[in-house]
Amino acid sequence: MRRLLLTGLIGTTALALMPAASARDAAATVHTKALVLDGHADVLLPETPGRYYLPGGGSRVDLPHLKAGSVDAVVLSVAVGPGPRDAAGVAAARREADAKLGLIRKLATDNPAAVGIARSPAEVEALHAQGKVALIIGFQNARSIGNDVAQLDVFYRAGVRVFALNHAGHNEFSDSSRPDKEPVAEHRGLSPLGREAVKRLNDLGALIDVSQLSTDALLQTLALSRAPVAATHSNARALIDNTRNLSDAELDAIKANGGIVQLTPFSAYLHVASEAERARVSQVRVKFGLPGAYKTAYDDSERLPPAQRERYLDAASAAAPRATLAEYADHIDYVAKRIGWQHVGIGTDFDHGAGVTGFDSEAEAPNVTAELLKRGYSADQVDAIWGGN
Repeated sequence: MRRLLLTGLIGTTALALMPAASARDAAATVHTKALVLDGHADVLLPETPGRYYLPGGGSRVDLPHLKAGSVDAVVLSVAVGPGPRDAAGVAAARREADAKLGLIRKLATDNPAAVGIARSPAEVEALHAQGKVALIIGFQNARSIGNDVAQLDVFYRAGVRVFALNHAGHNEFSDSSRPDKEPVAEHRGLSPLGREAVKRLNDLGALIDVSQLSTDALLQTLALSRAPVAATHSNARALIDNTRNLSDAELDAIKANGGIVQLTPFSAYLHVASEAERARVSQVRVKFGLPGAYKTAYDDSERLPPAQRERYLDAASAAAPRATLAEYADHIDYVAKRIGWQHVGIGTDFDHGAGVTGFDSEAEAPNVTAELLKRGYSADQVDAIWGGN
């Protein structure tokens, strides 16, 4: 790589010794010069629950927030969540995916002077050179295609370039890191369809996203893939023991594959709640008639009627503790030390529950740059972490 690894990732730097105003100016210069890329964000629909919107309403990834944060490229994901895998469930998931794809296209067609859809790295760089935001289309959860591998080609022709086979809950292609009430493993990793999908995505030249896969499915994907992969929105399990976070063995395997881990500012994967913070959520649960004791806020919520369940989840989300920018940077540090900063990136998962104090929308992306510089990362390393890697 063209980047130079300087001695020591963490330590006192010239930036840390500067007056605050000078340090802010220096960080702003580094941020503006970098190609700032967010490797994973979601798309809001009119029916998306309120907890995924900003507190006052609106998107964390809309054009004003992207511009305010000098974000140059973002992967907007045609994502669907868990749900029924019968014909009706697959059809509903596909309608959701198609609706999100339509909104991404509309954003580009409605703002041709400001954004464009990128289908290759060269197109990302070309749009950046024109001062436009590059929209890269992602895909998450093969539940929206049932068991039809050929639909991967359909989405690729529609402009999708980043593909994640799973989300919460198993599907016909792979096991999830979050099986909920399903068996821990259904396929013991990838199903035969999943193995076929990995080969097909390699043939197409798409980027495979391994976030949300079970450990077996992730390692099997790495063994099969002929190209580097990305974990577009994951954190370090060594710091927070959550199945959505990556173990050291998974991190090492992604490094050996030549891939990248893009860290996500998602509070639940960064912060262990204190007793007082858990009590706050317990109070919400009791108010809605649920047991105060819980493992996750979702526990027992299926007992509630659908509309009341959504109100409860919105209220529980508002009461849940929020991680800080410093806790987020701790995970970046950990992964950078473990597998090298050349394998580190940023993937926010904004508009799907992510957001921490200090990095709650794309507008606050410069805060991440300032925090990394304060911790001793060089300008070249920050540039690599944001987009160069």
